[in-house]
Amino acid sequence: MKGLQWQGEVLILHVHVQPNASKNEWAGRYGDRLKLRIKSPPIDGKANAHLLKFVAAEFGVTKTACQLLSGETSRDKKISVQSPQLMPSFMTTIEK
Repeated sequence: MKGLQWQGEVLILHVHVQPNASKNEWAGRYGDRLKLRIKSPPIDGKANAHLLKFVAAEFGVTKTACQLLSGETSRDKKISVQSPQLMPSFMTTIEK
């Protein structure tokens, strides 16, 4: 699936983030990225912190297992998830 890449036990997500959304949710694809809506505004890094917290919960890992690799001030971001324990429902067909 576009937007996902496995590097051993690490899942790399290529996402397009829409801050200030009405709810936190996966919203399909945005070009070759996954689209993710989050409620937090993009002020003082709050959206990035909220994003990592949401991604950690979705993949069943701690917040420290998720890392923002690139895109700190951009809507297009690259996130690593170390050894995901769960997969969000729309990703269940993805295999390593």
